[in-house]
Amino acid sequence: MSSRLGNWAIGVGILISATGLCILPAAFGKTPSPDLLAMGATLFSMGAMIIAGGIYLKARSMQASDPANEGLGTRKSRGGCDLCGLEVPVVLCKIHQLHLCGSCLAQHYDSRSCIYQPTFRKPMNKPVKAAAKARGA
Repeated sequence: MSSRLGNWAIGVGILISATGLCILPAAFGKTPSPDLLAMGATLFSMGAMIIAGGIYLKARSMQASDPANEGLGTRKSRGGCDLCGLEVPVVLCKIHQLHLCGSCLAQHYDSRSCIYQPTFRKPMNKPVKAAAKARGA
């Protein structure tokens, strides 16, 4: 439904912007009118805002219908690399807030945009902790 609404919003925004562009030449005619200039600029900018809203609605509807995005709202499990989840993390990428192991760091490394610092995250051994609680320790 919102994809269809987005299409309509883009269409209406284009019509409003085109109307604003058609009014602008009248403002610069033989007798310049500041009122027509303001109205044309207002209509053009309002149409651009409606177009942007329509594009936003389409993007949100596409994002909601994508099955690959279903697990993104869940919390990450602590203890391993944020990308592979298999190895112990070595560094933290401050820009992307990712704890990375050595093999994932080789794929992620970008010296221009990323800032790395050593990580102090320790892997969690859930079976060991669960066994300790069961023994009463």
